[in-house]
Amino acid sequence: MQTYTANEAKTRFGEFLDRVQREPVRVMRHDRVVGVMVSAEDYEAMRAFYADRLLRTMDEAGAEAQRAGLSPDLLAQLLADES
Repeated sequence: MQTYTANEAKTRFGEFLDRVQREPVRVMRHDRVVGVMVSAEDYEAMRAFYADRLLRTMDEAGAEAQRAGLSPDLLAQLLADES
């Protein structure tokens, strides 16, 4: 993975954008990574991947809760604000 300083990314922005289309690019400031720039296509693919993973995790948790006896009515009772 290519690394640019924040100043290099600013002064060579066109080159920076071209590089990002080919691979993620680390951005450093004061000797620490402050960000990673990726192409819009890679970003959308990551968003879709994590959204799908979250949905699968939620489905699995819901199925496990049902197996453990948690019904919609019991959940409503547990979440009711009775203070």
